[in-house]
Amino acid sequence: MNDPRLNELFEFVSIPSVSAQAVHAGDMRRCADWLLAKLSQIGLEARLEPTPGHPVVLGKSPRDPSKKTVLIYGHYDVQPPEPLELWTSPPFVPEIRDGRVFGRGASDNKGQILAHILGVAEALKEGPLPVNVIFLIEGEEEIGSAHLAEFLEKNRAELSCDAIAISDTGMAADGYPTLSYALRGIATMEVRVFGPAQDLHSGIYGGAVANPVTAAARLIASLHDSSGRVAIEGFYGEVKPMAAWERQAAAESPLSDAAIAAQAGVAELAGEAGYSAVEQIGARPTAEINGIGGGYQGEGSKTVLPAQAFFKISFRLVPDQRPDAIIALARRHFEEHCPPGVRLEFIDGHGGEPFAIDPSAPAGQAAQRALQQVFGKKPALTREGGSIPILSDFLKILGQPALLLALASPDCRAHAPDESFPVENFLAGIRLNKALLQELARTLGD
Repeated sequence: MNDPRLNELFEFVSIPSVSAQAVHAGDMRRCADWLLAKLSQIGLEARLEPTPGHPVVLGKSPRDPSKKTVLIYGHYDVQPPEPLELWTSPPFVPEIRDGRVFGRGASDNKGQILAHILGVAEALKEGPLPVNVIFLIEGEEEIGSAHLAEFLEKNRAELSCDAIAISDTGMAADGYPTLSYALRGIATMEVRVFGPAQDLHSGIYGGAVANPVTAAARLIASLHDSSGRVAIEGFYGEVKPMAAWERQAAAESPLSDAAIAAQAGVAELAGEAGYSAVEQIGARPTAEINGIGGGYQGEGSKTVLPAQAFFKISFRLVPDQRPDAIIALARRHFEEHCPPGVRLEFIDGHGGEPFAIDPSAPAGQAAQRALQQVFGKKPALTREGGSIPILSDFLKILGQPALLLALASPDCRAHAPDESFPVENFLAGIRLNKALLQELARTLGD
């Protein structure tokens, strides 16, 4: 396909901007410089802003005080590509197969943010922009955006805006316009279980000394009741019930239970009774074991009673749950359910608050009209199961909730081998950017 816009996407994806790996520090700077040149080329005032980590790329159109301002956020860093042997083609040698661009970062988030940039470029060629535009593209999203809140605080006045647009979420179904109006928050922790001073002979001591792996299993089993609900006392105390319109939107979602099972590669779904799979994923809180270890892991048998064990947990949270409160409840639960003969140690991980907007608000209506104009059908309103902790920073610091306009299809395999982005979605994203800016100018200007 001989399209210069795709050639630019190929250039962008070919830069191995892996923020988690120090060996790619030079590539991170090269990628930031690539964006700097691109934003300058299309006519924006652009610069790199240093942080204690990787730089932020800023691009701004000339500010017209008579116009509203839209901030467009994205990130240029990508996940590590390993395991490399599972890629059909090299992760940083992008190629098109079956109408899709394959390469690490193609759908998370280089394809989307470049579509926004090219949309602004095309709009500038047609005349003055209907709104002021600010691009904020960071290089640390894949490692937790540790320095973004500080950057927002420092540059609060310069980043003042009337709306924020982000395309880093997934479509409800392939080619289906989707506005994500809520995402779950997250709280993580590790629980370590200690028993004897060292591994013991399981025949000599078994039955008289508590086994930390068994204790860990019992603690994990205590997390849920028979209906699939989290059994931590007080866990649901702050959960905001779904409104009737939300349950209706979930029922109308093009994403079916069968499709979710197929995507996951399972024969049967599970989860909390009384809710559809779409509701469970987007609107209900969870407790998931992400890892467990202890005892002998090698080939064959080794009859030991292990000295210690561990398990890692992530809680996905919904409005109005708070990460610190959930971690406190979880600690109390495990302490109360701890079997005799072992002691527990807790290590808190990262956290982020849940996010939600009212899609019927003026900006939400403008986003829905833009999506329908580009994709030709009424958008799905979804609550996503994943977490983007920086959304609460945007709201707290800049005072604006973000509009989450999805462009990634459900089978993009973000974070996995053979990540890809449909060419059709990339080109639609360029049109969506132009439509969104026009709709926001009309709506916010009223």
